[in-house]
Amino acid sequence: MIAFAILAVLMIGSAVFTVSAKRPVYSVIGLLANFVCLAAMYLTLQAEFLAVIQIVVYSGAILILFVFVIALLSSGVRPFDVGPNRAPYVIVPAGIFAVLAFVAIALTTLRSQVATTATPALGGTTGDANAFGSTANFGLALFTTNLLPFEITAFILMVAVIGVVLIAGGEDPVTGVKRRRKRSGKRESIVKERVAS
Repeated sequence: MIAFAILAVLMIGSAVFTVSAKRPVYSVIGLLANFVCLAAMYLTLQAEFLAVIQIVVYSGAILILFVFVIALLSSGVRPFDVGPNRAPYVIVPAGIFAVLAFVAIALTTLRSQVATTATPALGGTTGDANAFGSTANFGLALFTTNLLPFEITAFILMVAVIGVVLIAGGEDPVTGVKRRRKRSGKRESIVKERVAS
């Protein structure tokens, strides 16, 4: 119960941070924290397969897709500023996160030892058929009951990426003519006056 309360607070906090962050990259970091907390929540439920899939698919593939979309949307606007070195400020939050992760893993390990000595929790031990979080039940639910939402989500992500590439691209997709980057109004008007004269 303690692990659930800690993870629930972290998940709600990271979700609020994701929505309220001023910069998109900070939102991606908040979303990463939310995904990691959700994976830890799956571990507390003895669903190791779902936890690994959460890390590999969402924290790996989907989050990198979001980073690429953000990078494409901001391309050509202005050169990036290097800014000050903020790496030393990450040490304290990373240490707190590591301690909380170790506590969650320890509580999960203790709970799984208690569950195996007593009756198996949630319908069976992990990996058995018809147990919560088993690979067989996950595949059955994904490719039978929830196949249409799964395919629609993949299609929406593909359309979003194609849209960003077309918006950020250097030429019009129909005519093939290169677009001019928008510059400051004064500079463009001066150039137009010189060309006209």
